Amino acid sequence: MGLGGRERGVIVKYLIVNADDFGASRGIDRGIIEAHQRGVLTSTSLLVNATASGEAAELSRSAPDLSVGLHADLRSELNANAGPARLRGALEAQLARFEELLGRPPTHLDSHHNVHRDPRALPEFLDLAREQGLPLREHSAVRYFSKFYGQWSGKTHLEQISVESLARMLEMEIKEGFTELSCHPGYVDPDYSSGYSTEREAELRALCDPRIRQALAEQAIQLVSYHDLGKLVVSSAT
Repeated sequence: MGLGGRERGVIVKYLIVNADDFGASRGIDRGIIEAHQRGVLTSTSLLVNATASGEAAELSRSAPDLSVGLHADLRSELNANAGPARLRGALEAQLARFEELLGRPPTHLDSHHNVHRDPRALPEFLDLAREQGLPLREHSAVRYFSKFYGQWSGKTHLEQISVESLARMLEMEIKEGFTELSCHPGYVDPDYSSGYSTEREAELRALCDPRIRQALAEQAIQLVSYHDLGKLVVSSAT
């Protein structure tokens, strides 16, 4: 099989469905676990310093097939115009906190609000990912797909995160090789203030709808997680 996911002339499409914001609130944690147990979600990324991070870690133990990565949050450091040493220190502290909570390393690395794209932060993310052997969002064998999101220009667009829209994305956007479809499922939580709330419940409904598994089968898309990525990439290269 070639690295692109082709075996004996057959195109192979692997899909990781990854939820950001694990640990942000109880409602979000509950929605992510439900999307994994009842739906097509295979991976999530943990905010280690958020309010419900401990509960999220505990919930993940009831879902051993759910891969959990580090959702690093460096917004305060970047807002303070911190230098490389402080950025790296914050990343290492969050990695240590992750391992303390889960008792193991993360399966992948990404960031809250995609702050790893900031040119001040990216070198530190790249170094940590290389040292720890972690796939970093947008810098690994996995293509990042972010269009399953229900808000832009300050307005809610539930049609973008409907079952029909997600099925269409699976048909039109998931290509040969590895793709991560990012998502933000969850339940509205009165104790958590967010500008993205009712949209989370709409995402959850779509991810759990049986028509999505049917669409995956019709498009010959194989659901995998970041647990699986390493061995799949190795087998693809042979």
